[in-house]
Amino acid sequence: MRRLILIALVLVTSSASRLAAQRPTTPSILGTWHFDLRQGDKKEGPRTVIVREDSSASYGDETARWRIVGDSLWLAIGGEWEVYGFRVRGARMTLSGGDLTDPITFDRTGPPTPRPANVAVPPDPKKRAM
Repeated sequence: MRRLILIALVLVTSSASRLAAQRPTTPSILGTWHFDLRQGDKKEGPRTVIVREDSSASYGDETARWRIVGDSLWLAIGGEWEVYGFRVRGARMTLSGGDLTDPITFDRTGPPTPRPANVAVPPDPKKRAM
């Protein structure tokens, strides 16, 4: 009986591992990201973006809502979704498209800090065809 249970356990574990390996993985964008606006022609100083698990992202005094849809990062900015292409490799994330004229690269500097209790996560803008 023990042998039968052990064989069944091995088969179930093996099947679950194969299924998990077949699922596409979404790169984690959670964290505190630093980006230097001196990339390109801009003269302003460095900026920090905090991306949290609660779907909020903070940049200076602004808080936005984010979503990953396929291979795009959607940010709710000004009551509308702005859609960016993104790629995460290790501790670097590159955004392109959307309202950007050139791609920008962020460096992860640590985990996300908590969203202040008095700052609400913005509501979803009207749904756009996903």
